[in-house]
Amino acid sequence: MLKALLMTMKPQSFLLSVISASAGTALASLHGPIHPGHYLLTVLGVVLLHGGANVINDYFDHRQRVDTTEVPGSFGNEARVLIQKMLRPSQVLWTGLILFAMSVPIGIYLTAVRGWPVFLFGFIGFLTGLLYTARPVALKYIALGEPSVFFMWGPLVVTGAYYVQRGQFSAQAVWISIPLGILVSLVLLANNIRDIQFDSRVGIDTMATLLGKQWAIRLYQFLLAGVYGVTAFLILTGFLSLWSFFTLLSLPFAIRLVKLVRREVPDDADARTAQLDGAFGILFILAMVLERFV
Repeated sequence: MLKALLMTMKPQSFLLSVISASAGTALASLHGPIHPGHYLLTVLGVVLLHGGANVINDYFDHRQRVDTTEVPGSFGNEARVLIQKMLRPSQVLWTGLILFAMSVPIGIYLTAVRGWPVFLFGFIGFLTGLLYTARPVALKYIALGEPSVFFMWGPLVVTGAYYVQRGQFSAQAVWISIPLGILVSLVLLANNIRDIQFDSRVGIDTMATLLGKQWAIRLYQFLLAGVYGVTAFLILTGFLSLWSFFTLLSLPFAIRLVKLVRREVPDDADARTAQLDGAFGILFILAMVLERFV
């Protein structure tokens, strides 16, 4: 049972949260000292909210019959626990709610030491994660999944992590969050392109079903190119240092991914995109660390 509970949380996807929270913290380190304890609590809080959203997503996908045995397994959770009857729906639902609840003490503490905006960041993250698949909103089912994911793992987490350290907002944090947010939204877009025929069959709208497969693939390619274009723009305008050109080391991986998706979208297209996010994100953070210490 413990293994099944872990599987439904999709721990393989938590690197996405760690990268976004670490990027906001790394930027904050350029503007003053860092509180390591607050950084660890920020990462833990974001991961708990991420895990809760993943679990709730599985619950509502199963309830709405979006996930079936015909649909390829999604990123980090090929053996979906509800379809394989490894857990009951009530167990999955309670797991998601408990994960959300576990983030509350962290949010209360960080709010107490940093101010009410921390609570606002956390509440918006919780609400977006819950309403991602929960009716009556169900953002994922009305073609707002990618924008929601961009917002959460881009501006929300990066800016929130920065605020926890500095106690103030930063336009720079918003700007540097853009390539990271795009990459995480591409993980979902790759998933939706792969599942386009299944989503159409059950009558839900995603960006892929609305655009059609070929245009969705073109959008994927355009946004992936945009990640590097935006990064170059941020370097040239001074929002990022020249060290950030290190992110170009991930470009060959991105080119291979584009060629692969152009030929045929593989079942693990979302996982491959997440790996690119990991490579790009680590280089992105490393660039800010080098700027800080070199």
